[in-house]
Amino acid sequence: MDDKLILKNRLKETRMELKLSQKRLADMVGVSRNTISSIETGQFNPTAKLALILCIALDKKFEDLFYF
Repeated sequence: MDDKLILKNRLKETRMELKLSQKRLADMVGVSRNTISSIETGQFNPTAKLALILCIALDKKFEDLFYF
């Protein structure tokens, strides 16, 4: 697969700017802390629904959090 098509994210940077722990963000969006960690490290790509919920919770546009 072309490296340009790998979904990357700025979740950790955004979360830290807002002074949120992984656990707090996980509680806000209804997932486990491990899920947040896996998304931040690129081991797991969120579903479209979870990605949008994260955007709403962090008050960010999709393109502010996720990119290729």
